[in-house]
Amino acid sequence: MKTEPRKTPSLLLKNCKPIGGIYTGNEQSDLRIRDGKIAEVGSGLAPAPDELVHDAGGHFVSPGWMDMHVHFREPGQEHKETIHTGCRSAAFGGFTEVACMPNTTPPIHTRDVVEYIRNVASGEPVAVHPIGCVTKERKGRSLAEMADMKKGGAVAFSDDGDPVYDPAVMRTALEYSSMLDRPVINHEEDLALSRPGHMHEGSISTKLGLEGTPSIAEEVMIARDLLLAELTGGHIHVAHISTRNAVQMVREAKAKGIRVTTEVCPHHFDLTHEEIEKRGFDTNVKMHPPLRTQDDVDAMIEGLRDGTIDAICTDHAPHSIEEKEVEFIYAPNGIIGLETAWSISVMRLLEPGHLTLPQLLEKFIRAPREILRLPVPALEVGAEANLTLFSTDETWTYTEAVIRSKSRNSPYIGQTMRGRATGIYHRGIWVLNEL
Repeated sequence: MKTEPRKTPSLLLKNCKPIGGIYTGNEQSDLRIRDGKIAEVGSGLAPAPDELVHDAGGHFVSPGWMDMHVHFREPGQEHKETIHTGCRSAAFGGFTEVACMPNTTPPIHTRDVVEYIRNVASGEPVAVHPIGCVTKERKGRSLAEMADMKKGGAVAFSDDGDPVYDPAVMRTALEYSSMLDRPVINHEEDLALSRPGHMHEGSISTKLGLEGTPSIAEEVMIARDLLLAELTGGHIHVAHISTRNAVQMVREAKAKGIRVTTEVCPHHFDLTHEEIEKRGFDTNVKMHPPLRTQDDVDAMIEGLRDGTIDAICTDHAPHSIEEKEVEFIYAPNGIIGLETAWSISVMRLLEPGHLTLPQLLEKFIRAPREILRLPVPALEVGAEANLTLFSTDETWTYTEAVIRSKSRNSPYIGQTMRGRATGIYHRGIWVLNEL
């Protein structure tokens, strides 16, 4: 059953476990929302006549989660995803805010497009923050109107899947974005080294006869960007990091005081390049950066544990069935990830003891917002209610029937999951996530 979001100024969550701020998640309480704000937290709160009441069944409630790297495809590619269906998918995954990448048609390279996206998303329960292009039309030659886009609401700048290849352009972008107090997010890839790769370069690619993308293609570009960030004082954010050496480079740069942050996707701390052989060239395990080795997966977990990797994001990249159901080498890169990110994080990070629950929530709540200079929602009386309701132990199956995205390109369909976002409350709207 798919429950539609409903405007709910007053809501009483019974039997929830608040976690965040002064709340540790160890005690069961009730939480009352009045006029979109947290009005009361305590035990045995009696429902008011005008309140919607939801029994949380002992689930946790935290400040709302944020995914700082999604692709909602609108404008121009609405056959894959729309802002509405993307927000629906985000809500099901527990996210109350997202930042959308600029590889739309037209790209997000002017203030008009930034404002268009914000206007379309204004009535959604999920806030959509546009990321503007670094260069005009994402062509890598001349800077886009970054200051104007910031005025329109752009929270960062990126050319997304097209790396800013010219070092002089990147230097100028870092200098200028520093004055605007916004990060530059780069897809770290040296195209001369990576193309025409279709998977990680290694023993499996050789065995399967596929052109591979070597780890060094990511690492060379990161090395360049770290040097430029050190030179300019700008803030470089490394998108979807995926190799052990890349994590070590960021670790060392942070120790030197270079302004660098980074993110990792759940599939890069869960799956390896062996999946391509195991699944018989399933295009739903084709993404960029590609799935890499078990050693790289281990390095992602180590980086999350020691704080080198700041945030967990999804790189949610919807593609139509027609686009994905082709030969492996012709299929576009990317998978949907908003709806499974929490479950994969619980199973791969929380349950094995790599991260505590507060540490894991930090990657979903505070880190992405601090990177993008956005306010971090508070779980306290008087604060605007921006909340995620979730479990860490509920078992459920991710089937096509429960998918909220417009697309179905996930490697996790049919998999039994543990941990689920069971609802969100944001902008005065309550979304109950029923299976």
